[in-house]
Amino acid sequence: MGTDFFASLTSATTALAAKLPPLAILMEQGPMIFAYDFGRYLIAATIMSITVWIMLRTRLSSRRLQARSASFADQRREFFLSMQSAGVYLVGACFLIWGMNEGLFHAPVDSHGLIADLGLLALLLLLHDAYFYWAHRMMHHPRLFKAFHRAHHRSITPTPWAAYSFAIPEAAVMFLFVFLWAAVIAAPGWVWFTWLNIQILRNVMGHAGVEVHPRWWLANSLTRWIATTTHHDLHHSGGFKTNYGFYFTWWDKMMGTEHPDYARRFAEVTAPAARPLAAPAQGMTA
Repeated sequence: MGTDFFASLTSATTALAAKLPPLAILMEQGPMIFAYDFGRYLIAATIMSITVWIMLRTRLSSRRLQARSASFADQRREFFLSMQSAGVYLVGACFLIWGMNEGLFHAPVDSHGLIADLGLLALLLLLHDAYFYWAHRMMHHPRLFKAFHRAHHRSITPTPWAAYSFAIPEAAVMFLFVFLWAAVIAAPGWVWFTWLNIQILRNVMGHAGVEVHPRWWLANSLTRWIATTTHHDLHHSGGFKTNYGFYFTWWDKMMGTEHPDYARRFAEVTAPAARPLAAPAQGMTA
């Protein structure tokens, strides 16, 4: 009876997949897609965690941003929520591939030439940063915060494992950008690949809990507009209504949402002399 049941279930699933192409893609390519996306997260978070472990055992330990240490339970929660987000991205990817097959989205194309490709990559980063800022800020609205963003903010002292630590609705919002981009722009595969890896590297850096950028970062006109670990850590440790940006700081500057102590705190944490660690704010508000 067990064999008959599973045979019937397989037959029914196959028949359903024939009517729902995204389900067929999930059945055929799902494991590979999940392994690739969650693998990127695992590799980036592991490398950053090892980097932080080493820094905390050298003179660079003074770059630690908070007095509080994340517990094993914190990191376990971040890991499993990130795995859940990878599952949401898997479902989104199946619909994206189906849409590409149907001509609803632009599939990856051949190179347009190095200059044009680099221009598309720059545009992709700029648009993603703008989308992230406004989507992130929207999810801090009191009516949306609990359902969308509170799960991520349970990481008051974040670790690299918090990079994809989202509730299902927030993960869906994050993936929505991919649909919007693919609906409008035909980008080469290497541009997609490079953006995905820049995104996850910046994500784990932002949640590292130790400032990984050099002391001169904010003093240099070429780098000061690129967000640092301190920038995002302040958002987690009490400045919930500030520092919404991802790659860059200019939206926060333009909209008046940059934490007033950002530059001072960065200078303190990167200074050679010892300084008191920041204690996270008590409680959590939207």
